[in-house]
Amino acid sequence: MMAVTSLVAESAEVHWLPAGPSLPTAARKVAAGLAALLTDAARAAAFEQCATAMAGDLLAHAPDGVLALRATRVRGQGAVECLSIDGGPGARAPQPGVPAPLAPRPAPLVPRFSGLEGLVDSFVLHSARGSTVACARSWLAAPPPPAPLRLAGLTRPYPGEHVVGDAWAVREAPEHGRDAVLVLMCDGLGHGPLAALAASRAREVFRDAPTTDPAPLLRLLHEGMRGTRGAALALALVTPDTHRVRLGGVGNIAAFVTAADASRHSLASLPGIVGSVLPAPRVFEAPYPPGAVLVLHSDGLSERRRDPATPLPPSREPLLVAAQLLNQAAIRRDDAGLVVIGHVPA
Repeated sequence: MMAVTSLVAESAEVHWLPAGPSLPTAARKVAAGLAALLTDAARAAAFEQCATAMAGDLLAHAPDGVLALRATRVRGQGAVECLSIDGGPGARAPQPGVPAPLAPRPAPLVPRFSGLEGLVDSFVLHSARGSTVACARSWLAAPPPPAPLRLAGLTRPYPGEHVVGDAWAVREAPEHGRDAVLVLMCDGLGHGPLAALAASRAREVFRDAPTTDPAPLLRLLHEGMRGTRGAALALALVTPDTHRVRLGGVGNIAAFVTAADASRHSLASLPGIVGSVLPAPRVFEAPYPPGAVLVLHSDGLSERRRDPATPLPPSREPLLVAAQLLNQAAIRRDDAGLVVIGHVPA
């Protein structure tokens, strides 16, 4: 058996704060807790200030918006993030370093988020077709070294729930080539604690499995998840050196690759429930050229509401892509989760 490979990233708790009169206070409180992870007091205060300002921006320009705050870890490097998501007026880039919107918006573009770039390590934003998303990030130490693949994911619980039944994870798969990774997207059946338990079990099996081949790992996940509610899930093996992605999926997990020229390839999943009824695993392939983005999402995002004509952020920043798709396509009465893997051009 091969040695267990190392985890690249996985889903973690996200604090979702809807716009409202109490948003700045709530954002400041959550940001202060996360900022405590930053060992430098000045950087911690700056992150807290940035999150509070982003909350104020939502109240001023997009009262239907939401703020998401979290601590995350990618390739061994930790960070704290504040994400603003709304369907309000388009944001005009406040400084030359921030990309301007690609497409005209029904409402006039307005200056937003001015002066926040200097408070955090990175600040990126994108506006297109009724959606403005912005992300502020401060690394706990240094950012991870450059790699051919960039990744991010988001999960959001069923309204009123404190746990989420969707989960994602990414681990290295070096036996398949340099910089290859295996991606898990899982949707525990239903919602609430039992769905979250099924998703948690899937992540455990995924992390510890002695293989990164999608078909045999699907069988291991099926056996390991017996006794839980079961789940829909997909495994995507991404090999940037061969420019290919191979996917084995069961249940309602959508997967597609969008290339730099906006062409799109969908990857199918088979009917069934991992942990209960597993069909004979099949693996489907799609091209994954430089500049492409791979997206896997649960049925908490509606494919009917996902507008393929909406331009992706020009930076292809995975977290912005994830936030834009969540804002555009998430179903309000379900858990929602997605993971995005971007292939950085050489």
